[in-house]
Amino acid sequence: MAQADKTSGHHGGSPFPDIVELNVGGQVYVTRHATLLAVPNSRLWTMFSQQDPAELVRDSKGRFFIDRDGVLFRYILDYLRNLTVVLPDYFRERASLQKEADFFQLHELSKRLRSLMIKDNSLTEEACRYDPEEAALGALASTSMAVSPSSTPNPCSPSLDPRKSGYITIGYRGSYTIGRDIQTDHKFRRVARITVCGKTSLAKEVFGENLNESRDPDRPPERYTSRYYLKYNFLEQAFDQLSEAGFHMVACSSTGTCAYTSNDPNEDKVWSSYTEYVFCRD
Repeated sequence: MAQADKTSGHHGGSPFPDIVELNVGGQVYVTRHATLLAVPNSRLWTMFSQQDPAELVRDSKGRFFIDRDGVLFRYILDYLRNLTVVLPDYFRERASLQKEADFFQLHELSKRLRSLMIKDNSLTEEACRYDPEEAALGALASTSMAVSPSSTPNPCSPSLDPRKSGYITIGYRGSYTIGRDIQTDHKFRRVARITVCGKTSLAKEVFGENLNESRDPDRPPERYTSRYYLKYNFLEQAFDQLSEAGFHMVACSSTGTCAYTSNDPNEDKVWSSYTEYVFCRD
């Protein structure tokens, strides 16, 4: 009993336990109290050293609640543990992570992220300023025939159409109730979530800001994924966006199961279904 009190109770006269549970934007984290105090005068240091636990917001399970990006907080916590930042390849959330660093008043982390973004921007500008392959093509064109500027595509020009061929699959789960009277209207429930499966680069091109990628911010652009879903619940809107991007439907499949059966003839039957639509762009 004494050992249990030692590991889960308070330490060093602090009103906070040695092991702290956090709910950050719906994501649960468990860390040591000392980790949250790693950077003096940061927001977490102030919260967990200068404030009383009763003053902090908690969720329904008693965990300390912070209303910030729950996925990006893992990088904040890693920084507090090691005082260094290691980001995965293809990480496209540096600007968002810098905002989180500013919010938590981690000034050194914010400065490092800003330097990384400046470096990336300069490399991109340098690549657009001089492309050896483009220069070679331009020299070849000038020796063979006169070509109008618009006929030679510039890979850094926003007017270049970067669209690639590929497939995107849209899926959703739904349910409906069939009443005793077959002539009565069926009761359909709203589509809860529309999932997206395909290459990350294609999904981002078609759906843009409507694509929720918070669960997987560092996935490479050419990796296939089924971890995305749309921020809206209207299939017609998804179809419109796919059509505008040059996709057309090539296949559709659906399955349905009865959620329960009853011998009572007066009971309504509830059916659940899963449907997928496959879109293609040649």
